[in-house]
Amino acid sequence: MTIKPLADRVVIKMTEAEETTKSGLILAAASKEKPQVAEVVAVGPGGIVDGEKVEMYLNVGDKVLLSKYAGTEVKVDDVEYTILRQSDVLAIVE
Repeated sequence: MTIKPLADRVVIKMTEAEETTKSGLILAAASKEKPQVAEVVAVGPGGIVDGEKVEMYLNVGDKVLLSKYAGTEVKVDDVEYTILRQSDVLAIVE
């Protein structure tokens, strides 16, 4: 099954949480922070949203930075994705 987002929504797949700190300490599973960097896997067509034209500037494969609790989490074929509006993305990571 595939996910095809509508309007100004994008589907992202979260990156794995860091297993070690910058100083080399190994983190327990409970102490890992929720990742904030994700990869875009699908992009909606844009169009008219709430009476205004929305142009999509994200592309499949972009690495993006988002707030910790943005979007709706879904599970498809045992893979977890998050669906959110393009405006919920904070930045593109290069």
